[in-house]
Amino acid sequence: MDTLKQLREELEAEYQTTKRFLEIYPDDKNDYTPHPKSMKMMHLANHIAEVFGWAGFMLNSSELDFAKSGMQPKFLTTKTELLQVLDENYKNSTEALEKASEQDLEPNWALKNDGHELASWTKYAAIRHSLSQISHHRAQLGVYYRLNDIELPGSYGPTADNPNF
Repeated sequence: MDTLKQLREELEAEYQTTKRFLEIYPDDKNDYTPHPKSMKMMHLANHIAEVFGWAGFMLNSSELDFAKSGMQPKFLTTKTELLQVLDENYKNSTEALEKASEQDLEPNWALKNDGHELASWTKYAAIRHSLSQISHHRAQLGVYYRLNDIELPGSYGPTADNPNF
């Protein structure tokens, strides 16, 4: 079994689907939120684009400590910026997966906050988790689109708007 090949293929499939979703992103709805506890639409879309960089980051590090890393989300305001960040992050993760060996997937990778471990997985499991995050948050974005009468592209099959998937 070629685990890295499977991860690259899944990342590619998620990239193609996500790109279709972000290509129809409505620049005039950045602040839309369906509920006070929900993320604003641009923040959600930005997060999805950023997750595409996680595989590369995870392969080239042993942890992310939110309090100590200084990492901050980019402040994006347009569909063009979203697509650019998506493409950059996808490219970086694809390159990291191309360079990696099966053994590179075995060490642990941790998510921390000020030294407190929130979660720890093998790098393989951490990357799998990030791929699940993509589909999870893209589904949320699909709900935002539906609530704004934006036709939905298919993800894993047809939609009411795209029955010929």
